[in-house]
Amino acid sequence: MKSLRPYSIPFTGLKLGKHQFEYVVDSAFFSEFDYSLVKKANLQCQVELDKQETMLILNFHISGTVDLTCDRCVAEYPQQLDIHEQQIAKFSEEEVDEDAEIITLNKNDNEISVAGLIYEFVTVAVPFIANCGNEGNTPYCDKDMLDRLNKLSGSDEQEKSADPRWDALKNLNDLK
Repeated sequence: MKSLRPYSIPFTGLKLGKHQFEYVVDSAFFSEFDYSLVKKANLQCQVELDKQETMLILNFHISGTVDLTCDRCVAEYPQQLDIHEQQIAKFSEEEVDEDAEIITLNKNDNEISVAGLIYEFVTVAVPFIANCGNEGNTPYCDKDMLDRLNKLSGSDEQEKSADPRWDALKNLNDLK
């Protein structure tokens, strides 16, 4: 986790107001997280920290590509991401309810790590179903794999139509 040290912002020496920070988020970043969905990435992250007397407001803009595996043709392809998120960190001695989506900072804290936030924002932005694009029309799509899948799915339909149990069920509609 020492490689995530650069993703910490020391806020104690900063004046009140807005401050800009930039980070490169790549494969080395994601290798620090066990079981990460993202293995390869080329992302730029801009963080605008608005320091106020009682809180920090962090505005994130993350853009670039992550390499995903298509769920249909199993080919690796670059997925474009453009993420805009905001996180509030409040100075307080009391713990704020975890459901409140607010980070609590003690008076003794002097820095905030944004690595976990960046990881979470990127992971949530990854599509639930990864699809490389139009079937067979993108340079990343594995047309050979799609042909095999179509061939297998076609033979399965033929078996269903040849099954006499389905024919008996079709006859039920005719009885109405």
